[in-house]
Amino acid sequence: MSANSNRPLSPHLQVYRLPLLAILSILHRMTGAALSIGGLMIAWWLVAAALGEEQYNIAMNFIRSPLGIFMMFGWSVAFYYHLFNGVRHLIWDTGRGFKLKQAYTSGYVVLLLTTLATAATWYEVYN
Repeated sequence: MSANSNRPLSPHLQVYRLPLLAILSILHRMTGAALSIGGLMIAWWLVAAALGEEQYNIAMNFIRSPLGIFMMFGWSVAFYYHLFNGVRHLIWDTGRGFKLKQAYTSGYVVLLLTTLATAATWYEVYN
């Protein structure tokens, strides 16, 4: 086979657009992993609180740092997305919501609820 062949190349990620449902599925897996990692930070905070004021202050100083706030914000987004998408999967387990329009609608509802819940949480944190 020559290198100058005029055969078309197979689609590449740069030209192929993943459907919303595929993106939501990938996000569900990623948020599950993020929750595990974020859970370690929550556990550290709880253990630090049990160990005394000095350890607790160290943990809180990290959590209040820009990196800590970024991590907690990401964890809250992951938590809400995984929660609402998990409810969506439970509904699917009953045999409902599999029509394409219903699946897309429920996907958009999950994204909307994630945004609203995260915004409400962080609004309460800073007010």
